[in-house]
Amino acid sequence: MSLVKKLQQFKVIPVIQINNVDHAIPLAKALVDNGLPVAEVTFRTDAAAASIKAMREAYPELCIGAGTVLNAQQVDLAIEAGAEFIVAPGLNPNTVKYCQDKNIAIIPGVNNPSQVEQALELGLTLLKFFPAEASGGVNMIKSLLAPYGDVAFMPTGGISKANINNYLTLDRVLCCGGTWMVATSLIENEQWEQIGELVREAVAVTQ
Repeated sequence: MSLVKKLQQFKVIPVIQINNVDHAIPLAKALVDNGLPVAEVTFRTDAAAASIKAMREAYPELCIGAGTVLNAQQVDLAIEAGAEFIVAPGLNPNTVKYCQDKNIAIIPGVNNPSQVEQALELGLTLLKFFPAEASGGVNMIKSLLAPYGDVAFMPTGGISKANINNYLTLDRVLCCGGTWMVATSLIENEQWEQIGELVREAVAVTQ
């Protein structure tokens, strides 16, 4: 199954910040056991690469990407750890080309027409719309979808249980990135059961 089809199937992508690698496997278990075997682990902490590796080894069925990737060095770390795809907050042509050379999918962040056109020029059609709510949300995405018929979006930033379906009902919004079911405070306090409940709820809401 292609990455696009996988992400479209999941609809919601947990965007995760892991500060302690010991939390990686129980978190992966909470996702897999509750019907959402997908994760974007952000490179906002030094534990990111090791966490991806641990999650990948413990749960090979988990579709796992590396988020907040800013440069080639982080791309290498993500690939070595076993990430299936790369997500970036912005559109850096150097990082995009490096990922293409390494044959790993990248979903860069955009929020205006110029960035969409730059992404298309680089051969990309699946884009992260970020920060979604702060950049105009659903109305802005509608405006961007109209002139760019080949583009699909993964909105992230300000997405919640309350508003996710407003995005998912839009044509060519494949999935949304969200943090509410994997909040850092829940991970830090090892609230795996509560995370599991929130994951099940997120899956149910988006079906």
